[in-house]
This record gives sequence, C-alpha cells and structure tokens, in this order.
Amino acid sequence: MFDTLLIANRGEIACRVIRTARRLGIRTIAVFSEADADAQHVRLADEAHCIGGPRPQDSYLRGDAILEVATRTGAQAIHPGYGFLSENADFADAVLAAGIAFVGPSGASMRKMGSKAGAKDLMAAAGVPVVPGYTGEDQSPDVLQREADRIGYPLMIKAAHGGGGKGMRIVRSAGEFAANLQSCQREAANAFGRDRVLLERYIEHPRHIEIQVFGDAHGRAIHLGERECSAQRRYQKVLEESPSPFLTPALRAAMGAAAVQAAHAIDYANAGTVEFIVGQDGGFYFMEINTRLQVEHPVTEEVTGLDLVEWQLRIAAGEPLPLAQDEVVQRGHAIEVRLYAEDPDAGFLPGSGTLGTLRLPAPSRHVRVDAGVVEGDTVTIFYDPMIAKLIVWDEDRPRALARLREALADCEIDGPKSNIGFLERLVRHPAVTGGSIDTGYLDRHLDEFLAPAQAQASLLLAAATVALLAAEADASERARGSDDPTSPWASADGWRLGHAGARRLAFAHAGRRIELVAHGHGGDYRLDLDDASHAIAGARWRDGVLSARIDGAMQRFAARVDGDTVLVHDGNARLRLASEPVYRRGDAEGGAAEHRLRAPMPGRVVLVQAAAGDAVQGGDVVLVIEAMKMELALKAPRDGVVAEVRVAVGEFVEADAILAALEP
Repeated sequence: MFDTLLIANRGEIACRVIRTARRLGIRTIAVFSEADADAQHVRLADEAHCIGGPRPQDSYLRGDAILEVATRTGAQAIHPGYGFLSENADFADAVLAAGIAFVGPSGASMRKMGSKAGAKDLMAAAGVPVVPGYTGEDQSPDVLQREADRIGYPLMIKAAHGGGGKGMRIVRSAGEFAANLQSCQREAANAFGRDRVLLERYIEHPRHIEIQVFGDAHGRAIHLGERECSAQRRYQKVLEESPSPFLTPALRAAMGAAAVQAAHAIDYANAGTVEFIVGQDGGFYFMEINTRLQVEHPVTEEVTGLDLVEWQLRIAAGEPLPLAQDEVVQRGHAIEVRLYAEDPDAGFLPGSGTLGTLRLPAPSRHVRVDAGVVEGDTVTIFYDPMIAKLIVWDEDRPRALARLREALADCEIDGPKSNIGFLERLVRHPAVTGGSIDTGYLDRHLDEFLAPAQAQASLLLAAATVALLAAEADASERARGSDDPTSPWASADGWRLGHAGARRLAFAHAGRRIELVAHGHGGDYRLDLDDASHAIAGARWRDGVLSARIDGAMQRFAARVDGDTVLVHDGNARLRLASEPVYRRGDAEGGAAEHRLRAPMPGRVVLVQAAAGDAVQGGDVVLVIEAMKMELALKAPRDGVVAEVRVAVGEFVEADAILAALEP
C-alpha cells in the first residue's frame, strides 16, 4: 500500500478520499486553487499546495502543475476523484510515466470509452446491447439530418466526448433538428473542446440504471450491484438508490453480467460504472462507461458494507480484487440526494455566497453526510455548487424513505438559496414513493415539485408568524425581568406586543414581500393577509417546537427563530422567512426593470441572439451566458424593440450587470 497519496481534486470528493486514506494510515497531499485557499479539503489534508488561479483551467485542470507537486512531495499515487482530470487519458499516462500510480483505469481503457460513438461500436462488437443510432465520422449537417430522419423521431443528439448531462438534446421532429444540433455542438465545444455528436433513438419513459464494476490488473472483473438514477432533471441526477425498485432478479442478473462483459471488453482495472438505459418492457441498452468513481458511490457502499475508495487504492497498488462475485452480499436499501446551492423556483439557477447557516443531520448508522464545506465557508462561482450529499440506509425501501424525510427536515441552509424544499417534495411524491419515476418525469411535471400547495403555504406562513411573535414575547418577558431601564419592552406604546391594537408585519420570501396584520397577544391571535385570515389559539413555542390551534385544528411544527429570521417545518414542507421593515422607500427604478436584461449571476457570454433595432417577442432568447457549467438563456421580458446590447460573445459579466435593454 502507498505511504503518500496526492488528491487531484477539491470539495466533497477530496474530503471523502482523505477520510479513507487516513483510516489506512496514508499521508495525504491536497492541491488547491486561489479560490480554495481556506477550503475544507485543504484543512483536512496533511499538506496542501496552491496550483493556480480560481478557474479550473488555471488550476485543477493543470496536469503539469499537479504532477510537479506530486513529484516534489514524494507522492506515490494520485487519486483524481471525479470531474476535472479523472477521465483524461493523457493525464493518466503522464502520471504513470512519472513513476506514480494512477488510482483509476489505464489511459488505454479510457480512450476506448472517451468517445461515446467508439464506445457504442466496441460494446456492440462485444455483444453488449446498444441503442440503434449513428456514430459516424461524417459530421456535416446534411449527413446528420439524413441519419436522424433514418433513425426516426424522437431521437437524442449527444456530445460524443461529453458527460454530466452536457451537450444533450431531444429532438421530436425533423424541423427541430438543425437548431438543436447547433445548440448541442456549441455547448459541447465549450464544455469539452470538441463538437462531434452522435445520434441515437430516444427511448420513451426510460429508466436509468447503472452497474458498479471493479476490475484488477490480474484480469478479473466483478460487479457490486446496481444503482437506480432515474430521478433526473435535464439529465442531471437528483436521487440515486440501491437496489432498484424496478429490476426483477432475472433482469438484475442479466444487467450485471452485461456490465462485467463490458469491463472485460476494455481490459478494465479499478472502479467504473456501466450505465444502461432501460425501457418499460425491460429491454436494456448500453449508454456509456464512466471510467472513474461516481458521485453516487455511497449508496453502493451502504448496501454492501464496502469502502470503494479503499478498493480503488488496493487495486492501484497491484492487489487483486478483495472479493469474488459470489462473495458480494447486499443488505437493506440506501438512497442519496444532493444538496445544492441553487434556486428551484428560478429554473434551478446555481447560487453562490457564504453559508451563514449550515445545519446537517448528525451522522448515525442510518444517516451519512458527505460534505466539502462547513458553516461559514463560501460556495464559489467557479465550481459545481454542491453543498453536501445526504445518504440514508435502512432495512427496506419504505423505511429508508422515512429516514430520508427525517434527515432532510434536520437540514437548514442560509446564505445562497438551496434545493432542500424541492428535495422534500421529491421524496414524498408518488412517482418516487411508488418507484415508477422515469428519467423524463421531472422535466414533464416540474411544477408538481416546485412549491407547496397554497393551503399548506398559508398554514406555514401563519406558523412562522406565530413563532416570531412567540420569540419576541419571550424576549419581552426576559427584558421586563431585567434591571435595564433602557429596555424598549419597558415602554407601553401602540406597537407593544400584547397590546390590543393591530400590529403590521412584513417578511421577505422567495424574492417577494409578504405583508400581514396581527391582532391579539399571549398566544391568541388573528392574522390577516390579503387573501386569507387565520385564527390562532393557545400557541406555545418551547425547545424548538411550536404547537397551536390554527383555525380550530391543533398543529405542531418544528420552529427555529434566529434574530429576524424564522424557519418552520410541518414534517412535510418548510418555510423560511426574513422579517423586513414595515415601511420602506419605493423602488427607485419603478417599472424600468421590464426594459432591462440583467445577468442573474457572474458568467461568460456565449451567444448574442439579437442586435439593437431588432424586434423581439416576450420569451425570445436575446443572450446566452455560461455560468457554473450551465448555459443560461436570457429572454425578452415583453414584446418590443432592442434599444441596445452592451456585451459581446466571450465577455465576462458580473451578477446583476445590465446586458441589454428594450425601448421603453
């Protein structure tokens, strides 16, 4: 086994590798960008070195800088994690040429899978089922259009050298093909440096099921079971579980055997994932092999009891596979979700900023948290905005889902917006609890997951208001009992809590302002909103729990009040509010906002679709910016004429910068 390991990655996966290395007594070397100088992986490693600027191409994608640190520090092996250089065959070869072990497959194996087109041809030759399509070298638009018409619609355009959901488009008619092809090629060129695409038949309502495989340098290969990853949004996985609720024992055995066959076909050594698309009839087809560890590997670890990073290190050190196929045992059910800094109500726009509050559930036999940040850290604009992975395990799927609901209820994030509320609705949705979700369900029914029902939202708002009033009442009692003559609670004016008069309150939530009037005191109130009124009786807030009769029915909520911020949770959904001044100055811009297109976050302009003088309709794409590995289309807010465009393709823009304007 190695004495010293360099981790060529950052964030959660770097911290994950460090944990296993430390348990095995291996010294760890971290590398970091200027943006990550205070990151957790830097603090956890035994030693850490800066390798460049904040952009990935200036640091984590610089193989030469990483190798220089590895050589200088005496690292015997390099673990690439996932993303960045983890599937770069040239980097793997360079590591070996430097006399250092690469914790992953050989560059030769990677090259066989580096092109989706070549991979499909290779797998078809090896007898692994593949989806019908076109993988040819001729990439002229006319040939691609002709091949698309031959395959039939719907079909999928895929970046041949892509991954992570980038460079993929579904086309449902011949007339849509050309525009989707151009968009896919542009995104592929930006993300992967190559714009070659492949075409394949699109399987309606498919499941996405992947098989974890391992091979060693002695010619053996086995699988460790499957992970179901069908809950996806725009091809990005949002929930993974093992075992799959869809597979029969016979189908599970057939897919496992096909995955091992695929590994043998490319002489695979180390951890890999064979991804399959599975039709509703049980037919399964090879998609790709991810030649690295997957983000969702913890669910496999939880059901097998194995440490996959330890397996990676042992195989890279030349050891044989620790187990034979018939020795792999699975027990129970595991589920993983990913907590992201993103705004589901704004099209899942990635966020950034300081984590003012980060509360995650306590680890236990049933709950695991893999995170790369702690409270007070910053989610930067330069990298993936994942905050943590939440993994649960129990004896069966219903109990695992219950554990996940409890774990999510224990989470709280303040700073950048997060997807916690979205995940809480996801894990309660019948398509998930019933195990029937397919890869396109979220995109087809996204509105079902974005906000609680109006009645529930109104109830949560009432509870949050009462919790804040109760907290103020507690503060009032403590102040009156003190010797401080300057306490504002010692005065009895018209706004004093407990006075019979009405009190106006204002809150900020999801970018909008909520105003209401509260009457009453001592736990009995009437709350008047624009469209509703609630009668509150017997409200009590003790040890983080609020109980009250709301409109005659006793309700119980978890409630946390921190200054002017309140969070309530009814066991199914949450609401977080920030108190605002009741009276404020009006918006100086007035209605000008509808004339301007602003950058929602820092990014790079990749497309300018309109010019000054062009007529546009509301919803037309005016510009496209690339930020945090995503393309964001900025659309005209109304019909009108473009007055000016202030940016050009290639320019970097700051958040909230005005990029274009329509005539008033």
